[in-house]
Amino acid sequence: MRFEFFIASRLKLGNKHKAGSPSLNVALLGIILAILIIILSVEIVMGFKKEITTKITSLDSHLKVTNGAIGIDDNFSIVDFREVSKTINKDTALKDKLASVSLIAEKPAILKTDNDFKGLQFKGVDENYDFSFLNNHLLEGRVPNFNHQDSTQEIIISSTIAKQLQLKLNDKIFTYFIDYKVKVRNCRIVGIFNTDFDTFDKTYIVGNIALLQNVNGWTMDQGNYVGINLKDVDNIEQNAYSLYGMLALQSIGDNETSTVYNVTNTHQNNIAFFTWLGMLDMNVVIILVLMIIVSGFTLIAALLMVVLERIKMIGLMKALGTTNSSIRRIFIFLTHKIIFKSIIIGNILGIGLGLLQKYFHIIKLDPDAYYMNYVPIDINPTSLLLLNIAIIVISYLTLLGPSYIVSTIKPTSTMRFE
Repeated sequence: MRFEFFIASRLKLGNKHKAGSPSLNVALLGIILAILIIILSVEIVMGFKKEITTKITSLDSHLKVTNGAIGIDDNFSIVDFREVSKTINKDTALKDKLASVSLIAEKPAILKTDNDFKGLQFKGVDENYDFSFLNNHLLEGRVPNFNHQDSTQEIIISSTIAKQLQLKLNDKIFTYFIDYKVKVRNCRIVGIFNTDFDTFDKTYIVGNIALLQNVNGWTMDQGNYVGINLKDVDNIEQNAYSLYGMLALQSIGDNETSTVYNVTNTHQNNIAFFTWLGMLDMNVVIILVLMIIVSGFTLIAALLMVVLERIKMIGLMKALGTTNSSIRRIFIFLTHKIIFKSIIIGNILGIGLGLLQKYFHIIKLDPDAYYMNYVPIDINPTSLLLLNIAIIVISYLTLLGPSYIVSTIKPTSTMRFE
């Protein structure tokens, strides 16, 4: 192997008068473009999945503890925060995995101005709710305050709703809740946000759970569900099963706990989105396969051109006793100069363009269609390293078959070859 590598390292692609023939330059350009497309495709899809997953898991609780009873109104889906908290506090291992535990209530509502109205979902949360994501996406104002009684009327709305109803910061608006009778609350807008997540922005307003507890006639420990956020979402399903089992045992062994609780995770509650994100992997696979096929044919053509340019050398080496396998390896190593050059240039372009897009958001998107206003990029060094290793291995395997053309070349005919 040292002999073949030594010979290949001393040879140049092309002839002695120029660095490479036009055909080899075209092959080099084709492989660079294929590698560039592969790297950008992986970066974009990984960035898109990461961005959407972050939005879903930030706007919806990782785990939801709900009442197992089935009913047609809010009173059939009440959870008692004290019962759930008592169960969680018994398991120290689970408690250490939790980032936040909050009582949440949701209820259909109608916002009405003098000229327009809109039906949506009022999401009432308590002081333990994680507002970090919404805080980062506030355009103006602040999140609701939970420190005094007057704050129960405070709400935050999206810029989409504000534009539709022509509302602005500190405006007061009548909010109607309909049960067996209409109940009205005069709410004040203290914040306007924009997450670019159309499903949330057009549907939800967020306020104090005390308002919904007052509307429904609930106590301060009652809500529709307990929202739990985890420090690490990698084992979200296992943690959901663990909590469900503990709540089931609690309802059986404790006479004070009569409610049967159900636990769901964010993947179950948003299955349509996660199924859609899973389908993106298939798009990447299709792109990878197509680019590998293109690169493979380009490599084979490059190998044949290198062999034709060095056919007299092949005859001379055979006449000197060099085996076909050694000559094959020499030309595989020689062709790999194109691969390594293409990988270096392709990575520089792919990572460079990715960084430009990541930090400057040059290419924009329609948030109504893509849930974000720019093409997201995620540059993962481990994924890029594995991708480059795979390109090298596949290119080597691709060249093994065509390299057997060397064995068909006869020394006697190559001496007269021009």
